[in-house]
Amino acid sequence: MTRETFLLIAVAYYMFTMIIVIVVLLLMNRRYRNNLTNEINTLEREKNLIISSSILSELNKVEALINNADLKKKYDNWQERFISIRDEEIPKITDEIIVLQNDFNERDYNKLKKGINEAELNINYLKTKADFLLEEIKEITLSEERNRETIIKLKADYREIQNIYNSNLSDYEMIKTPIELQFENVDKLFSAFEVAMENNEYLEVGRIVKAIDDVIGNLKIVINETKTIVNLGSVLIPKRIADINNVYHKMKLEGYNLEYLNIEYNIKEADKKIQDVFSRLNVLNVVDSVFELKTMLDYFDSLYNDFDKERITKKLYEEYKRSILIKVSKLEKINNELFRKIDDIKYNYDLSDDEVLVISEIKEEFNNIRASYDHIVEMERNKTLAYSRLEKEMEIINNKLTKGEEKLNNALRTLGSLKEDELRARDQLDEIKDILSQAKEKVRSYKLPVIPKNYYVELSEATMAINEMVKELDKRPISIKTLNLRVDTARDLVLKVYNTINETIKTAKMAETAIVYGNRYRVTNREVDLGLSKAENSFYKGNFKNSLENAINAINVIEPGIHKRLLEEYK
Repeated sequence: MTRETFLLIAVAYYMFTMIIVIVVLLLMNRRYRNNLTNEINTLEREKNLIISSSILSELNKVEALINNADLKKKYDNWQERFISIRDEEIPKITDEIIVLQNDFNERDYNKLKKGINEAELNINYLKTKADFLLEEIKEITLSEERNRETIIKLKADYREIQNIYNSNLSDYEMIKTPIELQFENVDKLFSAFEVAMENNEYLEVGRIVKAIDDVIGNLKIVINETKTIVNLGSVLIPKRIADINNVYHKMKLEGYNLEYLNIEYNIKEADKKIQDVFSRLNVLNVVDSVFELKTMLDYFDSLYNDFDKERITKKLYEEYKRSILIKVSKLEKINNELFRKIDDIKYNYDLSDDEVLVISEIKEEFNNIRASYDHIVEMERNKTLAYSRLEKEMEIINNKLTKGEEKLNNALRTLGSLKEDELRARDQLDEIKDILSQAKEKVRSYKLPVIPKNYYVELSEATMAINEMVKELDKRPISIKTLNLRVDTARDLVLKVYNTINETIKTAKMAETAIVYGNRYRVTNREVDLGLSKAENSFYKGNFKNSLENAINAINVIEPGIHKRLLEEYK
């Protein structure tokens, strides 16, 4: 492809792209203007719909119904508002739409968009105003139709109420007089409604319909709830009160303290409340009556749970009463015995007053627990508190006693460990002496040419440590801390002696074995003979380690690895 051809294609492509962009922009602009035109047309259409023929039609209907000053006053007010909308506010919106059309023609789109939003708000406001006016007018023009429908429904409800009442006269004997008076009032209101409708007194009709609706609504509630109120107030609650009274007095005779329940007072208040409910029922006022009576019944039902709780807590209290008495007596006996021996314990084991103070503290705690226990038992005998309260108090005492028992056990373990430490030290003394004897016996059984000096030094130290341990055991009082230190020191020093002599004898035996083994090579190898001679000299001087090294080095000339074989032979 030549350069000129490429340039022509590029120019053509660019021109084609520009044409597409221009077409798209023109189409978008056209679509945008069409949308704005549609919005303006919509506003015009909605403006024209604000003043509909229905408002004029409804006003004409009201004009034909005017027969009193009140209705005439309302009609004049509606007429003025209609004229204001038609002759003042509609023209303003018309002017706004004309301005919008001019802005559109002048392509001032920013101003146009803002004007469309304002015009839309004004049209919606005026439409709402006109709709509200129409609804007010229809309240009169449709009054007869609406009120007739309402009255028909109310009469149906009223007949249903009368049927329920007449079918169950015995259930409503208590309110017979007031309810029949209300029936008469309803009949009079229905008659008044008919008269008002004949005289076109539509404002009065609305008030009469509302009054009928209120009375029948209240009658419906009274008819529906009276049976429940009478049943609760006359049968269920009195029966429950009688049963609660019997249980209450029976439990009191059995020794239960139930004063905290205020049962007698609450029964009196319940009787007053029932009388108040019946008094209000007599004037057909049943507001909250069922709720109050059901709440009352729930209260008396809940008392059975309180009675059961008292019976259960009495058993728990008596269990606590027995178990605490047994346990506190046992622990007091142990603690008192310990308290009597505390001076001997202090003397024998060199304890300070602070170290044995816990025994006095425990004794004081047990005394307080015993006093609290006796106080609770006394309150039970005097019937001062309910068993539910007594049981809680006993539970608190039992928790304190458990903590005191744990504290006493810790003290017993601590003091008991002192005697155990003394006995253990005496046993260890015998073990230490036995180990030292074994070490001495080893020295005697293997006749070393020379006993190392450090053996005598360590033996002397171990003997002195044993003597110090014996002195500490013979002391009164014994300091357990010092005794344990003496035991540890003596044991370590004796074990040191034992390990020293054991290691010395082991090394001497190996050195002697190596020299004897190497003697076979003396006549054949001068170097071996010299090495073994050095080993013998070191052996007789008591330098057994050096002797072993010389012997092994000498034999290793003839037999490499002799050290390993000597170890195996020794083992």
